[in-house]
Parts: sequence; structure tokens; C-alpha cells
Amino acid sequence: MNRQDNRQFEGRGAQLNSHNRFIENSYVQEHMEGIDDFELDNSQTQYFEEYPKKLINKVQRDDTGLSYSMNPYQGCEHGCIYCYARTTHEFWGYSAGLDFERKIIVKRNAPQLLEKQFQNKNWKPHPIMLSGNTDCYQPIEKKLKITRAILEVLLKYKNPVSIITKNMLVLRDLDLLQQLAQNQLVHVNVSITTINEKLRRKLEPRTVSVKNRLKVIEELSKNDIPVNVMIAPVIPGLNSAEIPKIIKEIADRGAMSAAYTIVRLNGSIGDIFTDWIHKTFPDKAEKVLHQIAEWWKAME
Repeated sequence: MNRQDNRQFEGRGAQLNSHNRFIENSYVQEHMEGIDDFELDNSQTQYFEEYPKKLINKVQRDDTGLSYSMNPYQGCEHGCIYCYARTTHEFWGYSAGLDFERKIIVKRNAPQLLEKQFQNKNWKPHPIMLSGNTDCYQPIEKKLKITRAILEVLLKYKNPVSIITKNMLVLRDLDLLQQLAQNQLVHVNVSITTINEKLRRKLEPRTVSVKNRLKVIEELSKNDIPVNVMIAPVIPGLNSAEIPKIIKEIADRGAMSAAYTIVRLNGSIGDIFTDWIHKTFPDKAEKVLHQIAEWWKAME
């Protein structure tokens, strides 16, 4: 599928399946008028169970400020068009595009793996990021409760954790978060890209509303759970002018701090984002892409 195909996949961020650099051969739909159904038209989310041998990953990069991370899921149904984690789906043999949103890998044994790690005599308590390559409170978590079970293990062994989410489901686990906070073992990073609900629906089609995300900040803060807000990513020409408004909104609701990142169109994300913005904002697409390129050029 290319930019000349102007179909919109409703409820999804990516509008194509980008090429997986690890796969030599792939199939595409050459003619839109073909009579056979094509995989791209299937909007159903699929779940695949994976039983890894370890859960905790040591973060090798020094510029992240992290030591360890863990991901109970791979891929994310939220469908945020800009997500930096999209390219990690290619390691699983999938595309960073629609596959990232529709083919979700579930690690049911994640809590057991975490406990096994904590029982290792060589383990020394370190803060662990939950998640990093996915949202640990994406929709399927409501049913599976893997993240909740992970929090129970963290509380049992008094190991510090930092959570990243943009889903209101985090409030379901308020009881565990309160206990962790009493021991100064947790803080929650709430991701907010925009307070413009119309824009939010386009950028992050399956996330909670702006109103409910601000409520998450307020409720966590009321319960003495430290909240940092990730204004991420900043996209020039789309949400860059909103930063002062976002800062005021989150400060009024008790957020303790805020940080930001600039959108990075590395690897397949560049193709996915470029296709999306030409279809979603055709009148400003080239201007936004040019500003992003200039922004990064200035930072080199």
C-alpha cells in the first residue's frame, strides 16, 4: 500500500504495514481492485502467547537514565502513530505498522519470571521500568491482569518500580500503588501528547480521552503517588504550541514534574508516520515533516 491508496483504517494509528528489515520476502497488494480479501483489511486484534525464559532486560544505553526494564506485552493496541517502540516488533517477525497494533504478544508467565529473578541470590534491588516497549495497561490488561500480578510481586519483595502509561486502568491498582508509595517504591509516568481531544483521537486512536488522563494524574496525586508527566512526543506543527497549556493543566492536578521528548522518525517509523500524516493532515504534511527534519538537524 502506498500514499496513493487513501483508505483509512478507522480506530488504528498506522495506515500500512511497513517492510520488516529482517524479512527478505513479503507480499503486498499491487492492485486495489483485486477481488480477494487482503490482510490489511482485517481490523481484529490478535493475541499470541509467548513464554520467555526471562523478563527483566538490562538497559544498555546510558542516556535513558534506566537500569532495567520489563514488558508483560509486546506490541500495543493503543496505536499511537509516533511510538518509538514500533520497530521492536520487527524482531518478532512482524511489521512495525498495523501489526504492532493488531498482533499483541502476551507473556502470561511474567509474574513468575519476576519472582524467580528476585529469589536469585545475586539479584540486588534496582528500579525497574514497567514497561518501555508497550503500555502495561493497554486494553487486554483489564482481562489478563498480568501487570497487577507483577505489582504484587514487586510489593512482596519491596523492589522499586517506575510505571509508564496513558491508560486510566492504572487506577484499578490504586491499592497496590498506595502500598508501594508508602515505602517510596513507585512513581508513575503519565504520557500526555496533547490536550486537544480531536487531535488525540488521530494521534492515539485507542487511548483514553484527555479528560480521563488528567483525572488519572489528579487521582494518583490525591493518593500521594508521585506523578511525572511525559509530554511526548513534541511534534512541530501539530502539538508543539500546546506545551504551556499542558504544563498548567498537569500542575493544577498535582503532577510533581514533567519531561518531554521530540518525535523521532527512525527506521520504519519514518515511513509509517509520513504515510499517516499525508492521509490525515494533507494540507500541512510537508510543513510538519520539514520542521521535524530541521529540528533534529539543529540538535546535531
